Amino acid sequence: MSAPAPLDPIQLTRELVAIESTTYQEGAVGDFLAKLLSSRGWDVQKSAVPQPEESGASGPRWNVYAAPPQVSPLLVFSTHMDTVPPYIPLREDESFLYGRGVCDAKGIIATQIAAAEILRTDGLPVGLLFVSGEERDSAGAKLANERPVGSRYLINGEPTDNRLAVASKGTLRAVLRSYGKMAHSAYPELGESAVHKLVEALAKVLKIDLPVTEDVGPSTLNIGQIHGGYAPNVIADKAEAQVMTRLVGDSAPVRAAILEAASGLAEVDFTLEIPFLRMKEVPGLPTMVAKFTTDIPWLSNWGEPLLLGPGSIHVAHTPHERVSKAELLEAVQLYTRVARQLLA
Repeated sequence: MSAPAPLDPIQLTRELVAIESTTYQEGAVGDFLAKLLSSRGWDVQKSAVPQPEESGASGPRWNVYAAPPQVSPLLVFSTHMDTVPPYIPLREDESFLYGRGVCDAKGIIATQIAAAEILRTDGLPVGLLFVSGEERDSAGAKLANERPVGSRYLINGEPTDNRLAVASKGTLRAVLRSYGKMAHSAYPELGESAVHKLVEALAKVLKIDLPVTEDVGPSTLNIGQIHGGYAPNVIADKAEAQVMTRLVGDSAPVRAAILEAASGLAEVDFTLEIPFLRMKEVPGLPTMVAKFTTDIPWLSNWGEPLLLGPGSIHVAHTPHERVSKAELLEAVQLYTRVARQLLA
């Protein structure tokens, strides 16, 4: 059987973006990738990722893993197939591709496949892992972590402007819930305002001293959502706020500080925690700090992690998502270069 023609990462990005794959709807793009990789001589495994009941979705969704026949990869390229809503169709001009997923992360998928095919041709033991659910709960990555292949390195792809991330901030998400007693606002002494209690707790939360590191910078905290009350003339009996902290360093002191700030005022439920990570550096590559979180903490069994990919996180998740065609081609070169250095 003759070798397949070299893969064009720009054209493959076009084809991937044409397939809508908002989180929980990754089935079609997973099928497409599995068929493509099989046709190009890769051994492919599709693993079903369960639909959560709350998603309301019923279609299949997959993780797609590929390796050369009879090869146990020492290095695996990985990223996610799902995108955030809403779907934005592809358009392009001479320099850029535009549309949902062009940089987060379908352009990355295309460049990783192109790089892996070059490395495979040279006899290097590389594999590919594309997962579902990164944009919501990392369900695909968590499932994949139960089925590692013994790889030594994992190059995860996210939009880093083709710079190697030396660290990735962690995340601590908390829900604060306050309760009171409903009453007519003309007679506040007959009630207890849950909104007032929540506001007092949040004011204390905003004064928490957050961890700072000299090289990565400060942790940040955002009160992203507040809900409560019924009308201006009603004393609210319940109120809720969602707080997101992007962390450098240990989360334990921040958890304790939030609990102390809310003591006597609100109940606290920590709904998500992702650790702060430092990652491997490769000599000669420009570096950056990823202030966002990735699937890497959930793929710990797949080897020492690196984070690198084309595109800017500043346009991901926006109506103006785009990626430079030149940057896609550069990413293929960078992925192959990094892999060769790691496997030398």
